[in-house]
Amino acid sequence: MKLQLFIIGCILSFGALAQPAERRVSRNEYIEKWHKEAQRQMKLHGIPASITLAQGILESANGNSALAKYANNHFGIKCHGWEGASFIQDDDRKNECFRKYESAEQSFQDHSEFLTTRSRYAFLFNLKPNDFEGWAHGLKKAGYATNPKYAYLLIDIIEYHKLYQYDDSNFVSPEKPPVVITNDAELIIDNTHKYRLRDNGVKFVIASDGDTFYKIAKEFDLSLNQLYKYNDLGENAILRKGDIIYIQAKKSKASAEYHAVLKGDTMWKISQLYGIKLKKLYKKNNMEDGEEPAVGSTINLKKRKR
Repeated sequence: MKLQLFIIGCILSFGALAQPAERRVSRNEYIEKWHKEAQRQMKLHGIPASITLAQGILESANGNSALAKYANNHFGIKCHGWEGASFIQDDDRKNECFRKYESAEQSFQDHSEFLTTRSRYAFLFNLKPNDFEGWAHGLKKAGYATNPKYAYLLIDIIEYHKLYQYDDSNFVSPEKPPVVITNDAELIIDNTHKYRLRDNGVKFVIASDGDTFYKIAKEFDLSLNQLYKYNDLGENAILRKGDIIYIQAKKSKASAEYHAVLKGDTMWKISQLYGIKLKKLYKKNNMEDGEEPAVGSTINLKKRKR
């Protein structure tokens, strides 16, 4: 009996030793898998796709790090007030808290929102959208990473793998109004907007300081009621700097398939982000008017949920 147990133990031990090591994702495979998501984020938020990809490659070790595999966190973003799930691991200090996502796509989206909603990164959006070198040095300057060579590591990855080919050369950043210099101050003399296009072809502008609904409506020869209707807003709506304002009717579907819901997302914000009518968005997701999505859920942008 002891001999039989010994033999079984040997077989089990040999079997465990013979198991192949977990296959690691190559850098080229990572690029192939995620370059379209990086391009999607560029169209939505203006961050060069090359930068997003390079950061994902560097921060997640091509998607092979424990943080990427077990927490879907490809950008090393720590909790910093995060109310969702978390993942604990050693970093600059022991037992640091990192954000944990339902999907890697949610990590890409949160990375974009992390950069667009923190004032210390605001200056980056004044750069040309394909200036990956400026973005790399700017991220280091703003304190995204502590490694003193961080900018050069990103640039080396981008140049070696030609990631700049994924940047959208036709992307147009919101134009700043021209100014006239006097002895006292810089006075805005013209506040015209250059419209941009969503992937589904709907025209929109980005609200600037001093904008009003009336001002935008007049500029594009619209009535106030039209502008409110195009944006699913009531007449008491408040316009804020950075708001997306559509100057033509949104469409019944978006070009993207889905949206991963993050903290602070509302159905209206999602409808504005993708240029889809709010009523259609509710209908596609079998939701009641006024109902809001749960953090971590997925909102369909094309097909109706069954």
